[in-house]
Amino acid sequence: MASAVIELRQPSRTIKILKALRPRSLRQTLLVGSLALGGFLWLFPFIWTLVTSLEPNSAELVTPRLIPNQITITGYQQLFSTIPFARAAINSIGLGVVSTFLQLLTSSMAAYAFACIAFRGKQFIFLCYLATLMIPLQVLIVPLFIEMRDFHLIDTYPALLAPTIASAFGMFLIRQAMMTVPQELSEAAMIDGAGHLRIFAKVVLPQVRPALATFAIFAFMASWNSFLWPLVIVQSSAHFTLPLALAELHGQFTTEWNVVMAGSVLSILPILLVYVSVQKYVVQSIATTGLK
Repeated sequence: MASAVIELRQPSRTIKILKALRPRSLRQTLLVGSLALGGFLWLFPFIWTLVTSLEPNSAELVTPRLIPNQITITGYQQLFSTIPFARAAINSIGLGVVSTFLQLLTSSMAAYAFACIAFRGKQFIFLCYLATLMIPLQVLIVPLFIEMRDFHLIDTYPALLAPTIASAFGMFLIRQAMMTVPQELSEAAMIDGAGHLRIFAKVVLPQVRPALATFAIFAFMASWNSFLWPLVIVQSSAHFTLPLALAELHGQFTTEWNVVMAGSVLSILPILLVYVSVQKYVVQSIATTGLK
């Protein structure tokens, strides 16, 4: 009896396999091919960077290829002996974590005020806050430097953190997420005697975790890749961030590109780890965008 059941089920399974192997339509083939080509073009610079970092010493960039002719780790060894890479990486990680935490704290609190609290002039203050997005950092470099000089903070960690304490973009992003939280939840908590601080921490924040995770990635990446402000405010190698340290690898006449690419490969890893750790929240944020 069991063999008969297997014989009856076998044709249907074979038919499914044949259907799966059936040639796709021209439209589907072109779509898959275009996506595969786009993915390869997007990944190729990273693959080239990794391959070049594993090549022997060379003063010129080699022809782009996917497989190194000779695998060696001399580029990584020279990286740690040429610049204080470990110290710069620790500085960038520390500044990135603290900057991200401060931006999440200030942006979420401001977003809660604009989304859930009614007060006079709220709309005007909100628009003024958003207007700061149109002011580029380059315009603020000189005033910020003078301010840090007057506070005697030149070449210090607080000076590196100062421009990243608050974020108008983060406030706007989190506010839009808080606007989708049902008002009945806050009202029920208020009836139970909860104040704004408790409602903010226990009711609203857990509902907007995808938006918080998404902004955390943006904030950490902005701090990690920051180059102009550290270049202006930092004077000693002890306070170098990773972009400043990697810039020291470019010589006046020649550049050892395998060492530069080795530093680039290692600098990508923290960003990759941060994204992987919060990927599910980012996907959830994208999937729920526009829902209320």
